[in-house]
Amino acid sequence: MAIRFSTGLRDKLLGTNSFKDIFADGVIYIYSGIQPASADDPVQGTKLGEVTQDAGNFSFGSATNGLEFGTPSDGAIDKDGAENWKFEGLADGTAGWFRLMGNDLDDLGSSTTLPRMDGAIGTYGKDLNLSTTSITKGAPYTIDVFKVILPASK
Repeated sequence: MAIRFSTGLRDKLLGTNSFKDIFADGVIYIYSGIQPASADDPVQGTKLGEVTQDAGNFSFGSATNGLEFGTPSDGAIDKDGAENWKFEGLADGTAGWFRLMGNDLDDLGSSTTLPRMDGAIGTYGKDLNLSTTSITKGAPYTIDVFKVILPASK
């Protein structure tokens, strides 16, 4: 697994913010290639999808179609079960990694203040599992399970 928290996310979590609040009305971008060494780094690869509620249009700063998380339990939080997290392929390619971002405007460049979480994509045993990593432009995809677990110890 290759979950990476940005400096901005870690700072907010150590302050007065919850993971659920930080990523309220957020979005997940799906990319080809290898994920950056740090979630503070700019994105790399081709943007293959934009995960939102029902694959609707998303704009930073607007709650419309932004993603929500459920209630935390036992050190984990899942996507809100009432939401349909979907995306449409924006380009043909192989999904390699994702970036979860809050609703703050994110230019996808270097940042040590923006909350971000990066992770690996696969079909099994990765941070985000898809039914296929082969993304086709215009094809619909669904995220049925998305769970973030904070370990009890390191």
